[in-house]
Formats: sequence, C-alpha cells, structure tokens
Amino acid sequence: MRIKKMTASFGRLQNATLEPGPGLTIIQAPNEGGKSTWAAFLRAMLYGIPTRERDRQGYIAEKNRYQPWNGAAMEGVLELSWRGRDVVIRRGPRGSAPFAAFEAVDAVTGEAVPGLTGENCGEALLGIPREVYERSAFVGQGGCRVDGAPALEARIAALASSGEEDVSYTKVERRLKDWLNRRRHNKTGLIPRMEEELEQISATQERQAGALRQAGEARMALEQLERERGALVRALEAHRLAANRAAEEKYREAQTALRAAEEEEAGLRRETALLPPAQQLREAQGDLSYLNTVNANLRLAARQSEEAAARAEEAQTAAEDPLFPGLTADEAWRRAGADAERWRRQKKTGGRLALSAACLIAAVCLLFLGLFGPPEVRMVSFLAVAAAAAGVVLLGRTLSLWCRQAAERSALAARYGADNPDGILERANAYRARQTAAAEAAQRAEAVRTAMEQLTTQREELTASLLALVRSFAPQVTDLFGVSAALSRALSLEEKYTAAAVRLEGARKLADSLPRPDDAYLTAGEARTAAGEPAELTARLEAVEGEMARLRGELARAEGEWNALGEPDALHARAEELEEALTVRRAGDDALDIALEELAAAHGQLQARFSPALNVRAGALMSALTGGKYGGVTLNRDFEALAAEAGAVLPRRALSLSQGTADQLYLAVRLAVCDLVLPSEEPAPLVLDDVLAAFDDARTALALEVLAGMGEQRQILLFTCHSRERAWAAGRGDVAVLPITTLSDFM
Repeated sequence: MRIKKMTASFGRLQNATLEPGPGLTIIQAPNEGGKSTWAAFLRAMLYGIPTRERDRQGYIAEKNRYQPWNGAAMEGVLELSWRGRDVVIRRGPRGSAPFAAFEAVDAVTGEAVPGLTGENCGEALLGIPREVYERSAFVGQGGCRVDGAPALEARIAALASSGEEDVSYTKVERRLKDWLNRRRHNKTGLIPRMEEELEQISATQERQAGALRQAGEARMALEQLERERGALVRALEAHRLAANRAAEEKYREAQTALRAAEEEEAGLRRETALLPPAQQLREAQGDLSYLNTVNANLRLAARQSEEAAARAEEAQTAAEDPLFPGLTADEAWRRAGADAERWRRQKKTGGRLALSAACLIAAVCLLFLGLFGPPEVRMVSFLAVAAAAAGVVLLGRTLSLWCRQAAERSALAARYGADNPDGILERANAYRARQTAAAEAAQRAEAVRTAMEQLTTQREELTASLLALVRSFAPQVTDLFGVSAALSRALSLEEKYTAAAVRLEGARKLADSLPRPDDAYLTAGEARTAAGEPAELTARLEAVEGEMARLRGELARAEGEWNALGEPDALHARAEELEEALTVRRAGDDALDIALEELAAAHGQLQARFSPALNVRAGALMSALTGGKYGGVTLNRDFEALAAEAGAVLPRRALSLSQGTADQLYLAVRLAVCDLVLPSEEPAPLVLDDVLAAFDDARTALALEVLAGMGEQRQILLFTCHSRERAWAAGRGDVAVLPITTLSDFM
C-alpha cells in the first residue's frame, strides 16, 4: 500500500494537505508544527478513533485531543494505491461520534471498494491489526522502544518457533498437553468425566422410570376423582338452577330499577344542564331573601326620613329668634355679650352720680360753716365755694350721663326682656341651644336620607344581579316574583337531580352486586331429582377437589422431574455415544504421547533453522546504523534488546548504552520486526516521528541511508524538526522532502 495524498481537518490541521513520495519522504516541521498530528491523522484514517476511550488523569482521549481547533468537524481524505487500484478513503463525523462516517471508493469509477469498512479498514489494507501496527511500523514521538503487545508477541513467537506467522509451536504444545492432562487427570480428565457422565445418565434413566410410574398412578386416580367430581357438580348445579329463578327475578327487578333510575337521572341531567351551580343558586336565593330585608329597611328608612325631616323643620323654626335674625349661635353670643357688658358699665355711672352728690353736699356744708362759723374757718368757706362749684358742674354732667344710660338700659331690658345683664346672656344661651338642636335634627335627617339612598342602590344592584342570573336559564322572567319562582324551581330540580343520582348509584350497586343468572334452567322435576342436600354435596366436592389438587401437584412434580431429566431417547443415544467415545479415547493416550514427542523434535529443528532470523536481521541493521561498531543483537524472552560490540564476548543491555545508541538499537529491532513480522505483500507504510532526534550527525546519515534503502520496498514517512535530514537529501532522486516551516502552511 502506498499513500498518495492526505487532506486533514484534524487538531491544528485545517483542511491541510500532504503528498508523500513513493519511498522515503522527509517531512520537516518545527516543534509544535503538526508532525505528530499528521502521524495520528494517518493512524486514525486507517483504524478510526476509539469512541469508548475517556479522558483520565494526565491523558486526553484522541476524540477530544484532535478536535479541530477552529471548531469545524473532524474529517479527512486519504488517497492511496492498493492492489493495483487507486482508492479514496473518507472519514467524518456521524452524530456525536468523530470519524464514524466511512467511505472507501475507487478513485476512477467512484464505486465502493468491496470488503473495506470503517472497522476493518486498517487491518484489510495493511494485513495487521491496530496494536501490531502501532508497535512495529508506527513509531510515534518517543516511542522507539519495543514492548510486549500480545498480538506482536504472538507473531514474533510464531516466526521464531515455526517460521510461519500463523503457526505457534507454543500454542500447539500447550493444547496437546492440555488434551493429555484432561484425559489422564483423575478428576478433570476427559475420560473420568465421560465415565462420570455415563454413571449420571444411568441414574437419570432410573429416576425417569420412577417418575413415569408415579405419573401414571396419579393420572389413574385423577380420572376416577374427576368422574366423582362431575357427579357432584351436576347435583349441585341442579340445586343451583332450581334456586336461580328467584335470583333471576331479583336480577331483572334490579335491572329494571337501574334503567328507570338511569332514565330519570338522564332527564333531570338534561334539565339541569343549563342551570348554574347549585351553590350559586343557593347564594342567589339568599340574596333574594336579603333583598326583601332591604326593601323592608327601605320602607322603614322612608318613614324615618319623613319624621326626621319634620323634626328638623320644627327645630329650625323653634331656633329662630327676632333678636338674632340670620345670626349664628356664636354671632348671637358675641352680640348679647357686648350688650350685657354695656349694661354693667352703666351701673358704674350711677355710683359716680352718688359720689358727686355727696361731694356737693359736703361743699355746701363747708360753705355754710365758712359764712356763719368762726373767723378761723372762713378760709375753709372759700375752698368750699370752689368745691361746691366744681361739684355742681360734676353733678350736672354725671346726671346727664346717667339719664342717657338709664334710657339705654330700659331699651336693652325691653329688647331682651331681661332685668339684668345675666338675663341677656341667658337669652343668647337659649338661642345657642335651639340652634344646636336644629343642627342635630338636620344631621339626623341627612343620615336617614343617605342610608335610604344606599339601600336604594343596593336594592337596584341585587335586583339586576338576580335578573341577570335567572335570565341565563329563564329568559322570560321580568320581576322579582319571577326570580323567586325560577330560583325555587331550579333548586328543586337540583335537589331532584341529586336525589336521582343517589338513587341511580344505589340501583347500580345493587345490580352489580347481583350475579348474572345462567341462561339455562332446570325444571322443577329435575331439581327434585338432585340427590343430597347442597351443604353435604359441597363438603364432598371440596374433599374431592382437595385430593385432586394434591394428585395434580404430585403429577406435575413427576412430569417436571421426567422432563427435567431429559429426553429418554437422547439419554440412550448419549450413553451409547459415551461408550464408543470411551473406547476410542482410552486408545488415544499413546497417540498423544507420540504426537508430543514428534512435535518437540520438529520444533527443535525449526528453532535451530529460524529463531536467529530476527536477531540476525536486527544485528545487520544495528551494524549499518552504528557504522559497524555494534554487530550483534539479541531479543530476550521479555523483549528486552541487548547489543554486542564488534569483538566483545557479552552483549550489553540497553540501559547501559547511551541514549543515542539505545535509540539506534531499538530502531534496528523495530525495522527488523517490520521486515520479518509484517506482511510482504502490500507492505505497510513506515511512520517515524522524530526517531533520529538523539542521533549525532554521522549516525543520522547512516540511518537515513538505511531508511532510503528500505524505501525501495515500502513507503516511509520520516517526521523531523531538524534541517540536517533535508540537507542530507539534497540532490537525491530517491528521497522526497516536504518542508513545513510555519503553522500557516497547514491552513
């Protein structure tokens, strides 16, 4: 098989292409430039991606590791030549499974390539399973060492022992010894097992005979009891059918009552279908009763309103006073208070008048004393004259003021009908009291009027609500009398329907509780011929059925045992077969011994001829890789490679070699395995990812010469991050170089 072109949307590769040459192709790319990604892509195109693999500590599953970085679908195209034809392989996503969609077609005709599927593609093209390819022709980064993969181990062991990939001396020897041990071992050998089986068959046959005999006896007893049971059942049936007529009558009555109840319930259900819910009807009836109360309260309020209005008018009339026309109680009180205060001030003027008169009299007395008294008091007379003159003037003024005030007091007393100022205030207090009474009467009248308006509104709303409800099922209703009648009828219908539903449920339960009578009846004469009483017959029947149940169980166990023990003919045939096989196998032990002896001899001859082949090939490659410094290679049973220097007696383990030399040793073993283990027809492409990294320049050149030589027989893809491989290949026509310098080269 030869790869012609790869196109990948895989990991960091975005619709990238790679066209390797037919032999050795050096693919140069910087670190993190996609070399390992290209190698993984080729393996995935051949063998797919494990879908059951999961991420774990320190490891990312391939299906997640190589998801395209740009978020696109994981897909690729592999163009190759195989068995003389050009083939195009395509993989892509299917559902959530990456690379699950597979197509393999002829590049010329476009027809599907028969025999190639997504599961077997790699093994069909290369002739080896995935595990063998990964551990031989596919050397990933840091993976130059050979391990003991079971499939690879089997191929190497087969080649080393027999010279044929598919023939293993170890397996044949192990199988022959296993057969011989199985024959000869006392407990697990074939012959003891066959003898034990034969004894078991004999015992089984005896048990079958006993089970068959027991089953026959049980069947005979069951037949007899079945006849007795039939007679008892017929006798009980005669009694039952005789009594069935009464049951039939009850049943028919119950069915008639049920049909009548159903018809009644259906009729009432139709009548009540348009009615509002019963709860709403009862609430409406309550509203109607409350409406009557509202009307009664409204009439009472009307009477109270008239009485309150009359009382308010009377109080308002009584509150009027001509002394205080149009005045409020406060205004009247202020006016009366001012008039009472004036009255009190006028009383003080009368006092001043009396004082003036007293002064005048004293002055006259002094004047008389001065005129007619002794000389020493004459000076007093002059003063008395002056005082008398002043007193006359004061008295005149005071008398004039007192006369005016007396007239004003008379007017106030006449106006208020009072004898003193307190009488004026009492008149004002009486006015205030009458005004307050009138206001309270007016408030009571207004409250009664407001309550009457509220009752009127409530009546109208209730009336409208009731009419709207009733007209939904009685549109002819126009007044409250019709509302009352309609509600009563509706509630009556609801009660009737509820009662009918209850009766229907009772009739249904009764009908369901009664058994349906049989269609056949015995005549009275037939009923009289039934022997025995029902209780006696029932007891006998139960006893018979109990015994029959026991016998059926016994029969079932016997038949079950008989069936479980196997087919008698098959047991007999197996016994004869075992007898014949024992005869043959007892005579075959010597033949197995002879076969093991001959096989050991043949293995020794083959091993002497071919077992060194792998070591010889690996040694030759090691010599070429090291320029002749190392010439011998040995691969021990644990697949550890040992190398011997030219002229040395003992080989050296890989752990004692330098890193570069150890890598060359394991590369030699890898290449030898590819030559000897992998199929020679359609050789698998060899993928090497940075396997020369630890090589010095000289041995790198030697390794490249070896790979170029192998490139004549198989395609080799060498991925490297160094430029020395490219420089070595300059001017060579047998080596292709694909430099990839930047990540953009993949885009």
